[in-house]
Amino acid sequence: MRLTQVRTPVRVAAAAAALALLAGCNSAVDDAGGGGGGDGATGKVAFLMPDQASTRYELFDAPLFTAKMKELCAGCEVLYSNANADAAKQQQQAETALTQGVKVLVIDPVDSASAASIVQQAQARGVKVVTYDRPVPNRKADYYISFDNEKIGAQIATSLVEELKRTKASGGVLQVNGSPTDAAAGLIKKGMHSVLDPSGIPILAEYDTPDWDPVKAQNWVAGQITKFGPRIAGVSAANDGTGGGAIAAFKAAAVRPVPPVTGNDATLQAAQSVVSGDQYMTISKPIKTVADAAATVAYEFVKGNTPAAEATLFDTPSELFAPTVVTRENVFAEIIENGPLKAADVCKGEFARACASAGIQ
Repeated sequence: MRLTQVRTPVRVAAAAAALALLAGCNSAVDDAGGGGGGDGATGKVAFLMPDQASTRYELFDAPLFTAKMKELCAGCEVLYSNANADAAKQQQQAETALTQGVKVLVIDPVDSASAASIVQQAQARGVKVVTYDRPVPNRKADYYISFDNEKIGAQIATSLVEELKRTKASGGVLQVNGSPTDAAAGLIKKGMHSVLDPSGIPILAEYDTPDWDPVKAQNWVAGQITKFGPRIAGVSAANDGTGGGAIAAFKAAAVRPVPPVTGNDATLQAAQSVVSGDQYMTISKPIKTVADAAATVAYEFVKGNTPAAEATLFDTPSELFAPTVVTRENVFAEIIENGPLKAADVCKGEFARACASAGIQ
């Protein structure tokens, strides 16, 4: 099976990092072997990712999806593109993939609303569409694979509320949501509100972060620190990038200690922040789980089969996986011992002492 990249090439350093990180994971890359698998099926599969601001797509999603496709289908070719947070660019990438004759298009949309046209164009050509991570609510895809985003939002808020009540914190919280053009961000937001609204802890202010941009989240939180000061008891942030932006704003304002800040994605930086105590929690969503599932579904479509589904979301057959809350107490077990990160990476430099204090070696 071949991987074709129809985008600007990834920097050599990023590619090297991907290989190094994946070598340390229990991933399908090494297990796939050289020859690949399958039963003689052939076809091209497009794998369209939304941005490079989050390193996960280059380092994990694309190589893991490609490795699983290789394992399943030696005669298949993956056409990988990354839109770099540009919806128009993703539209062009989809059109290019369709012109190249893909049988299946797997897409994590930049803009969930505008991606409806991509789904429509693909299905008009008889191409099956698998929405990945982020749904397309306005157009029924052929399949949707993700973690349960509304549950993620509820878990984020529940973890924060429990900590604030445990410490008898006074004041309210800031709610930092994801991109307003991302339907998955809307589900996370809904989940957070389902817990925060009846909690008795007021939401002082709320922000939808354009493009999930950590810098924009940091700038907004900085303004709220000026406005609310010590009334901010915590921050319910929708992912590790926005949470990291919030932490940076508190540090820049010389707020010590940083109040509890949430996250989601279990990135390396977040793991370090959780270990050091700067970030209260994150959410573990093993990317291999969804990448393997997407490849398996894509392969069934290549063979002309209709994959079974246990759930339906936005009128689309779906598979939704359960995430895990990660705090300092279980960070080692969840994302180091049994997860994608290595202690040697998490515990580098300034984090070595914090790791030792947490019993991580």
